[in-house]
Amino acid sequence: MALRVAILDDYQHVALTCADWSTVEKRISIDVFSDTIHDEDLLVQRLEAYHIICTMRERTKFTSKLLDRLPNLRLITTTGMRNQGIDIDFAKSKGIIVSGTGSGGNSTLEHIWALILSVARNIAVDDANIKSGSPLWQTSIPVGLSGKTLGLIGVGRLGSQTAKVAKAFNMRVIGWSPNLTPERASQAEVEFVRSKKQLLQQSDIVSLHLVLSQTTHHILSAGDIAIMKPSALLINTSRGPLIDEAALIDAVKKKSISGAGLDVYDLEPLPLEHPLRKIPGITLTPHTGYVNDSNYKVFWSETVENIAGFLNGTPRRELA
Repeated sequence: MALRVAILDDYQHVALTCADWSTVEKRISIDVFSDTIHDEDLLVQRLEAYHIICTMRERTKFTSKLLDRLPNLRLITTTGMRNQGIDIDFAKSKGIIVSGTGSGGNSTLEHIWALILSVARNIAVDDANIKSGSPLWQTSIPVGLSGKTLGLIGVGRLGSQTAKVAKAFNMRVIGWSPNLTPERASQAEVEFVRSKKQLLQQSDIVSLHLVLSQTTHHILSAGDIAIMKPSALLINTSRGPLIDEAALIDAVKKKSISGAGLDVYDLEPLPLEHPLRKIPGITLTPHTGYVNDSNYKVFWSETVENIAGFLNGTPRRELA
């Protein structure tokens, strides 16, 4: 009997067309789901019959409690080589293999700058105004980037790449994180500042580039946002809970900061009645920072390779 495979959270319905599944399709039975379920009992009902589950990033979380209720599960594949939504240690203790994939291109870097430029130049606002049939033509003044200060909270790989692009716009780039040293900042050609407060006070645009953990949860609190310039813009393409979401909403409503660009949220997909959907000063994208054709080709091609390896008894790209 063919093993049952569930492909989860395929929002764009492309998992089966972005890769050649012919090497495994005769040995497995595939079901594709395009919606995300957060309720554990409903997830168990959906997934308990499957032997292999293919996940897209961290859209569906696999906690130890959920894994304990999936008796047939033998392999989880995830796109990318890191997925904090999966309790990998517990999975291993249950004999469940977890395999990841590589990625392709500079999707997230491109998206960071797409958001910065969209917010700074009021692209979403102007687009909506023109399409609404408003008789008003130019309704706002874009923010020029030259000479402005970009503050990076986190200066790892993405932060460093973001800094290089900023230099092309003749921006000053400063950086801070809980673990950033002057030496690492210098290597990234970023000006080191010694405190989060200094960075927030000096920055015209703040962009977050941190991994979410217990120590970085709400690293931007209501008090931190209050320190920012009234003209400042806030960009988050990392993880939603890095920012106190309610405080951000309040700050933009009260115009204590000028605006924000968000690709990540506390709960995804963003609920239909969520207040973020109703605030003109915040530009939203649906967590597409890592999404492009190059990435998807690698994601799904290597997912097929991981399934084939598992079926042949030689698992590939196992996550530690």
